[in-house]
Parts: sequence; structure tokens; C-alpha cells
Amino acid sequence: METSSSAALSGAAQDRTVTPGMVITALLVPVVAVLGVVTSLRVQDIDRDWVHRQQAACRHMPFPNMEYVVAWSGPILGVAAMAVCALLARWIRRRCGMRLWDTWPGLLAFVCAMLNILAILLELFMLWATYTPDGSGPILGDCG
Repeated sequence: METSSSAALSGAAQDRTVTPGMVITALLVPVVAVLGVVTSLRVQDIDRDWVHRQQAACRHMPFPNMEYVVAWSGPILGVAAMAVCALLARWIRRRCGMRLWDTWPGLLAFVCAMLNILAILLELFMLWATYTPDGSGPILGDCG
């Protein structure tokens, strides 16, 4: 049976294992995951602006290459967040001998990584949508 002094001692030992580098790395997971989602959603804005510019000019315009760059950056950032979480888990296991979710920074990174799985699916969909041709084509409006 664990006494209150040994429980307090193990809690103090766990607090000492949390280093500033661990906190920074753990906070990097949600930041990179959110950046991946934001860049994937930016693809829609770029496409909408391109369509509006075509309609205003009443002619077909070249597809913006920046949309491809932004569409690829979403999944890359999403996978990078998962990689950072995996590296953090390895670091905590080697350095402290604990599982990822035994420390509060690790638990934060783990929860964000699990939520990031859904975000990666969104990012991959946006990438697919970028390369899929629009069946109706751009509607230039009344240019006559």
C-alpha cells in the first residue's frame, strides 16, 4: 500500500521529469496540427479567389500553382505532428522510463495526435480535391 509521503514523492519525481524541452515539444504537436488544418482550409480560399478572378476577367486564367503548394503542406504538417508525437514518446520512454501519457505534456501531445488523425483525413481530402477536375468547369458569367 502506498502512503501519502510516497505518493507525494512519486508526484514530485514525475514533476521533475517534465523538462522545458518536453513541454515545448508537446506544445509543438497541436500547433503543427492546427497549421495543417488551416493550410488545408486555405486551399478553398485560393480556389474561390481564382474563380472570381476568372469571372471578373471574363476569360479562362491559368490555375494558381500556390494552391498545389498549400494543398500539399496540409498533409505534410499533419504527418509531421504525428512524427513529433512519436519522437516525444520515444524520448519520454528512454529518458524517464514512462509511457507518453504518464506526463502532462505527453498526454497533451497524445490527445492532439489522436485528434489529428481526423485532421489528416481532411487534409488528404483537400489534396485530392485540388487535383480533381471540376466537372462543370468554371462559369464565366455574362461576358457578352
